[in-house]
Amino acid sequence: MDLAQEAPSPPPPRARRGELAADLTVHGQRFVLCRGGRGGLGNRNFATSRRQTPRFAQPGEAGDEGEFLLELRLLADVGLVGYPNAGKSTLLAAISKARPKIAPYPFTTLRPQVGTVTYPDGQRLMVCDVPGLIEGAHRNVGLGHAFLRHIARCPVLVLVLDMAGTEGRAPWDDHRQLLHELELHDPGLLLRPRLIVANKMDEAEAAACLRRFKRRVPRVPVLPHGRSV
Repeated sequence: MDLAQEAPSPPPPRARRGELAADLTVHGQRFVLCRGGRGGLGNRNFATSRRQTPRFAQPGEAGDEGEFLLELRLLADVGLVGYPNAGKSTLLAAISKARPKIAPYPFTTLRPQVGTVTYPDGQRLMVCDVPGLIEGAHRNVGLGHAFLRHIARCPVLVLVLDMAGTEGRAPWDDHRQLLHELELHDPGLLLRPRLIVANKMDEAEAAACLRRFKRRVPRVPVLPHGRSV
């Protein structure tokens, strides 16, 4: 990252516990979290021809200090949102060269995976597959904040739904709960453009569930995807 340009910084923060001190979102942006104290002068600086070994020095001044939590958030164009085992990793592997772990059990994705979708004209799209979301994620249930903090940077959200209901849940209920968790974490997430991917469409029940879903959730773009892993 080029740190040549420095964004205007307020005086060193006296933040209360849990208060945001800075959010670096622009390339080249810098923020001074703690300012160092003025340096002192050693005894050699006071030496003269008559006093060649002075026995005193000027101490330096103390700098600012504090306890801070530094949090890294991924930058991606699209964030894949869905319940565990909904097929997010399978979708990412299908549209990019990323090779996330894929298995028929929940929480196979324990850390965010990023894939690059390259178009014929050379344009690229960064897609982020993050740990599965479950009810209560806004309270850090499951992998909670490990999921929610990374989609905060994504301008577009893709909701991946198990349209066949292979986990015993109705896809329209999953859709409602996902939106509810996003809203509880940050209401602004619901204002972003989003698309629904109807996953596991190769399952026998998926076609009928998709028709019911479109009746229950009208005027929402849905893109079918067939693989069911």
